Amino acid sequence: MVPRRAARKIPTIALLIESSRASGRAMLCGIAKCAHHYGPWSFYWEPGGLEKAWPKLKALDVDGIILRDVDKLEEVLDLGIPAVVVGHSRTEVPGMVNVVTDSAEIGRIAAEHLLQCGFKHFAFCGYGEATTPLPRRESFTWSAARWKSFARHVRRAGFEAQDYTMPPPETRVWREERHQLAAWLQSLPKPVGLMACNDDCGRQIMEACKLARLAVPDAVGVVGADNDEVVCGLADPPMSSVVINFERAGYETALVLFRLLRGSRRVPSKITVAATHVVARRSTDIMTLSDPQVTKALQFIRDHARENIAVDDVARAAGLSRRALEIRFRRELGCSIHHHVRRVRTDQIARLLVETEMSVARIADSLGFPDVQHFARYFRAVKQISPLAYRKAYGSRAG
Repeated sequence: MVPRRAARKIPTIALLIESSRASGRAMLCGIAKCAHHYGPWSFYWEPGGLEKAWPKLKALDVDGIILRDVDKLEEVLDLGIPAVVVGHSRTEVPGMVNVVTDSAEIGRIAAEHLLQCGFKHFAFCGYGEATTPLPRRESFTWSAARWKSFARHVRRAGFEAQDYTMPPPETRVWREERHQLAAWLQSLPKPVGLMACNDDCGRQIMEACKLARLAVPDAVGVVGADNDEVVCGLADPPMSSVVINFERAGYETALVLFRLLRGSRRVPSKITVAATHVVARRSTDIMTLSDPQVTKALQFIRDHARENIAVDDVARAAGLSRRALEIRFRRELGCSIHHHVRRVRTDQIARLLVETEMSVARIADSLGFPDVQHFARYFRAVKQISPLAYRKAYGSRAG
């Protein structure tokens, strides 16, 4: 008789990721999709994180772990099992695969969005290190990196940005902090385009705007990061935000862990969570240009981004000759009408590639392109990547 092959052990994976935020839920969805492709896996999930799971973690005899960067990371390393850490408040942890957001790209996307709204004054609000000793010190390097990138891209456009640093939530007394934040907001030149380091920070800024009697977006246009629909919806008015693809990052995180469990050493030391675009809501729904004809032109371009519009169409909508509008456009925005139309249209393509499962041919047809080849050349000229490669790199689904 042929001996029956022993059943393969199903790996047990500890997931110490919260589900109270959209980012955590998206990560978990991506992990689940990967498990469906490469499993079966057995999961032990503790939404409360490592602090709650630690007393029973050793007894569970898990084979791998995905967790937020919290205390006891050294103890996790001592377990000697494959581990991936999702970065939030610390620098990268040696000895583990680290998941980090692309803060440089997040800052750039937010700056480009506010520049397209016509702002000429800019500001940034983020979190900084605690000034008093804490059991768990938070560095908020991600916030600093977003500020640095935001300021750099604003400066490249010929403007300057001011910044404000709030202490971390553990040490902040919001009743006191909001008055200081309101005073800073009042001191800024208006109208000002302001980036918040994340959606929580953005909502606090908008609350401080109410205290300072500053209208959003007329006096202060606010864009956050994470695109947590609950947090953005709780803001008044609803807040614009940079989309960060946590679901894809969850998939890639689980795939790396799968390879580690198989004994592979050819895995990246870092998984980057990509940022793709801004979901524009009422907090930045404004055109702050001094030239009403250019404002009218921009509104026409935005309203007709899904159509194959030409520069002459924009000039007619603005009520000016093409040459006259071109001169005013360059003075106000520092670029040609054609360049701005192409950038807005390409952003629309990118959103459809990332947010939908429409085929490239269908997207090309829906946006008025004569054929897929012309569509692909148009997109590549701006993004330096083909539509299919862009979807593969930034879409929700990996692999």
